[in-house]
Amino acid sequence: MAKTKAENYLDYVPVANPKNNWDEKDGIVTIHMIHRGFYAKIAQKFFHTPRVSNIDLDGYGSFLWMQIDGERTVGQMAEQMKARFGQDAEPLYDRLVKYVQILRNNDFVLFRGRDKASQ
Repeated sequence: MAKTKAENYLDYVPVANPKNNWDEKDGIVTIHMIHRGFYAKIAQKFFHTPRVSNIDLDGYGSFLWMQIDGERTVGQMAEQMKARFGQDAEPLYDRLVKYVQILRNNDFVLFRGRDKASQ
């Protein structure tokens, strides 16, 4: 059985997913996630769920979001986090990789060169 190479998230370049809008106020980023698709429309009509969910990021997440420019790698953003927050950001790499995974799983970010919409 061939060994698979472990993914190194520090080398990935995140890009904000263009299907979501976002804004920043007082240093806090709010992502406006639009619920699309057949089941979302049914839920909106019959269960009166909102068409748009507003997700407020915390201070660390907002700082990270503002670093996403489509050019910086996750590793470079980690260095920015370390410079800004120092020891408060520790354990930096574990937290950052998990956070980026969550952002990707929720379609807030895409990885340049790995996801189709980010090309």
